[in-house]
Amino acid sequence: MAKNEKNLSSLGKSLSEANRKARLKDLQNEQILSREEMETANELQAKANSAGMKLVPERRVKNNTPFAQFMQKNWRYLNEQEYITTAEKAFLIDIMPYLGFGSNCIVENPEAKQQLPLTQEGIGKIIGKNKSQMSKIVAPLVKKGILEKTQGAIEDNNVKSFAIYVNPHIIYSGDRDNINATLQTMFQRHMKNKTLKNLPVRFF
Repeated sequence: MAKNEKNLSSLGKSLSEANRKARLKDLQNEQILSREEMETANELQAKANSAGMKLVPERRVKNNTPFAQFMQKNWRYLNEQEYITTAEKAFLIDIMPYLGFGSNCIVENPEAKQQLPLTQEGIGKIIGKNKSQMSKIVAPLVKKGILEKTQGAIEDNNVKSFAIYVNPHIIYSGDRDNINATLQTMFQRHMKNKTLKNLPVRFF
């Protein structure tokens, strides 16, 4: 019995030592800088600190999956103000998967290299609404400054097509610290209306 316990104890120590060595090897493999390079980096950081600056390592992009998000505080504020109707809210939720990353334009495929804007009719087909229903939703949202339309190409029968953009203060697909300048210009005037100018969160 004592011999078995001794063997188990010895085995446990061996496993612990093996695990420690394996972990040490993993850490060495993960190490980006050598000890000498770390010392140099620390010296540079100390100099930067003394000058009131900070060295920031380059961020690694871990996930390139497109995304769109509601600005929660602004969405709640608009609900409290009863600024948008239930149908308009449903529309905004429906078009979220089609927002182009960075452009905030409603596009055919946000993951495509070349993002092609969806026309109003095209959006209707995707979310199951006819031309009349789309007009009743889109026109008021443009007037309220939630959406903006820019004229595109002339389609068949001389019908004008429009690209539709979403105000990034409401829903945004992109880097909030680097909002496209053209997108800002589109909605600048809308941000002066009596409701939107009081949004809790403003990017511009």
